[in-house]
Amino acid sequence: MTAPNELRLLPWSGSDGKPCYLSTDDKAGYMSRLADNIESIQLGTATELLEHASDTFNDPDTDGEDLCLLAKELTGALRDVLRVATSRGHLLAASELHQT
Repeated sequence: MTAPNELRLLPWSGSDGKPCYLSTDDKAGYMSRLADNIESIQLGTATELLEHASDTFNDPDTDGEDLCLLAKELTGALRDVLRVATSRGHLLAASELHQT
């Protein structure tokens, strides 16, 4: 069974907003693959949003409402990317523990 320090932080939150974790020894299992796919989608969305933000900031016709919406979208994307980075950092640290 997976040790407590090797739980995988999943790329979504529970209904109460708290983090969700996966405990499994099967890195190729359904839930691990689902998490990998969602992380990939989240990173792709963040990339597209960053490109959109550059275009928006360079458009002189952008109004305050557009900027407010963009800020909300960027905040959500940043939250997702931070969760992915945290999860992958924990996975890397756990992997390094097994190698020593």
